[in-house]
Amino acid sequence: MTHMVLTSALVTLAAGALGSAVVWLLRGRSAVTAMTGTVLVAVLAAATGVTVAANQMFITAHDAGVLVAIVATAAGVGTACALSVGRRVARIVQRHADTAADLERQRLLDASQRELVAWMSHDLRSPLAGIRAMAEALEDGVVADPTDVNTYYRGIRREVARLTSMVDDLFDLSRLHSGRLILQRQRVTLADLVAQAVSTAAPLAGTRGVRLIDRAPDLTVCVDARQVSRVLSNLLTNALRHSLDGAAVRILGGSTATDVYLAVEDQCGGIPDDDLPRVFQVGFRGSVARTPGPDEGAGLGLAIARGIMEAHGGTIDVRNISGGCRFSVRIPAEKADALRPAHLLSDQSVPAAS
Repeated sequence: MTHMVLTSALVTLAAGALGSAVVWLLRGRSAVTAMTGTVLVAVLAAATGVTVAANQMFITAHDAGVLVAIVATAAGVGTACALSVGRRVARIVQRHADTAADLERQRLLDASQRELVAWMSHDLRSPLAGIRAMAEALEDGVVADPTDVNTYYRGIRREVARLTSMVDDLFDLSRLHSGRLILQRQRVTLADLVAQAVSTAAPLAGTRGVRLIDRAPDLTVCVDARQVSRVLSNLLTNALRHSLDGAAVRILGGSTATDVYLAVEDQCGGIPDDDLPRVFQVGFRGSVARTPGPDEGAGLGLAIARGIMEAHGGTIDVRNISGGCRFSVRIPAEKADALRPAHLLSDQSVPAAS
């Protein structure tokens, strides 16, 4: 009797250990699989122990068959119950996971909105303080010399232009986030888009002594030319501001089997790895100091650029390259309605996505 009990117990433990190993291997699967596996391990371990014990007992073949039938029925019922409960538990777990994800997204959105309000309040305070100081000086007659008066007027106009730009950026960002941006698509070549952006950035490039190298192809696409030109102008302006004096900024473009792309490469020395995921966040400037320089905006340009490209069904990304970084904008071929290029470029170094 003792030998039979020990044998059954050892076999049951061995079966349970083997089943537990299988369940451990399935630990990354769904809750239904985990619960079903757990129940099956328990049932099969018990069935194995009962079968071994029955074989060591002097019972008839009929009784052994009845015992096997009972064990098989119990195993089937247990498995069915496990599947049923597992599905219910899986649904509950999924609902909780979805709720937690929604709450996390809402928390991040609320934090982003609070951060944006705080940043914009800080950014708006500086030009408003300057306008107030200059207006009070003019009103009190502190400034009487006509040359100084004109300087103050120009200063007020400059600060008003900055405020107008910030408000326009906020309005555009709001339209993008709400999905109210209406694209006016038209057929235009990448070369024309780049030429327009280059002509806008040329004065700043001349001031910095930075060379603009245009290698955009004569490839026709169907996009909102004004909005895409705005994206390119923002990328070029950032590249010129952050590249070293006398450096070069390259504009490349072309197409692959899946998309049409444009890329801006600068020589800024690269972006810190910790900042790369935050480059397109609202208000990010890459500087601890929040006070913008005289030529800087509110840090909304890249966030707006991302929104514009997403409205086109495309993407914008950045990665570091030797000596600088590369910003690439991509539009799926079916979205861009791309045609065959009029000529092929010898330099096609951009297609690999970051």
